[in-house]
Amino acid sequence: MSITIFSFVVVVLFFLIIIESVRRGVLETRDSILWIIMSIVLGILSLSEGLLEYLADLLGVHYAPSLLFLVGLLGVLIMIFDLTRRISKLNHKLTNITQEYAIFKEETLDEIEQLRDEIAQIRKKEEE
Repeated sequence: MSITIFSFVVVVLFFLIIIESVRRGVLETRDSILWIIMSIVLGILSLSEGLLEYLADLLGVHYAPSLLFLVGLLGVLIMIFDLTRRISKLNHKLTNITQEYAIFKEETLDEIEQLRDEIAQIRKKEEE
């Protein structure tokens, strides 16, 4: 079995895992788009040895199947960067929400303390 056939089988299995993950709700559709595109690109490159050889010659790659792994690696790096960007954005949101909650909690505690003081004053007046 050549490396291109092996890579195509792996890509097809991975594609099926992506589709099943979306179907079960484990992976959001928005996140799956990048993975699906990458699977399709790698699948096309795996099947069409002529295209793979042409691109390898164009890019100066001596062993054409290694171009498959280069494309896959670059795709994974893009996806990791996208996920890191999303995590950073969520981290900023979490920091803001935590700060807003702390401010809200402090204001609420101050209001509760004021209400307790008012209640205490009313009770003192009633007792007199």
